[in-house]
Amino acid sequence: MHFFYLDESGDTGANLADGQQPIFVLGGVNLRDEGWNTTCAAISELLAAYFDGAIPQGFELHGCELLSPAGEGPFAGHPIDRRLALVRDLFALIESRKHHAHYIALDKARLAAALQNPAGLPAHALTPYTLAYDYMITEIDLRVAEDLGRSARGMLIIDKKDEHSEAIEALTEQRRFGKPVGCRAKWIAEFSYPLDSRRNPMVQLSDLVILCLRRFFEIEGGYREEWPAVVKQFYAECFQRLHGRTPMKSLAPHKGAANTALNRLLDASACRARRNLERRYGLN
Repeated sequence: MHFFYLDESGDTGANLADGQQPIFVLGGVNLRDEGWNTTCAAISELLAAYFDGAIPQGFELHGCELLSPAGEGPFAGHPIDRRLALVRDLFALIESRKHHAHYIALDKARLAAALQNPAGLPAHALTPYTLAYDYMITEIDLRVAEDLGRSARGMLIIDKKDEHSEAIEALTEQRRFGKPVGCRAKWIAEFSYPLDSRRNPMVQLSDLVILCLRRFFEIEGGYREEWPAVVKQFYAECFQRLHGRTPMKSLAPHKGAANTALNRLLDASACRARRNLERRYGLN
């Protein structure tokens, strides 16, 4: 069994004109079930070392607190260099454990423009979360089928959001049992909600991963011109490392002629890194 964690960043519902959060990302990390205990133990060791052996009571890793300019919550007042080192250590763990990332990032302004002609689009395409969730089912199902072996199966573990729960349930039902049969998800065995993200370090790690991706694509999209060069370089570094652990580097198309308009919408609104990343951001 392969665990695929899904968390979101930049969710403003159907509002596609939020200048503070112009990019939406859904995704996370994925790994084999046999590696879960070892990786979770390693995350705990990194956090314990960061907090000098005393992780705060009720601690939960939130990327927005860790990467806030002055630090927030349990990271309030901590030096930025020390906090960035923790991010790098966590990403190095993903690399050393040979885990992978999966995600889709959507530019809301481009999505809004593409939705000016909604002919042929399903209702869930109007909201970034549900559009992205439907897409991730397609990508993960394809990845399990083509890359992970004939006996492999996937489990989606979703950081549940009450405002999307009905739509998620409807889409899940449709993708598992609906028509056309050729569009059904065949290799995802289970869909699960974590009961408590504080007890699931992989959900927390996914939160950090997608926050870093969202901020990188905000920079790439020209939405953060005022940010210092060193900040832009850090998020470009994060993207570069995560990109190296992302097996599917292009969009996985939904099957069937009926999904032509949906695939066109995704292609028009999906974020992609521009060329010459290393030169533009001064990366090694």
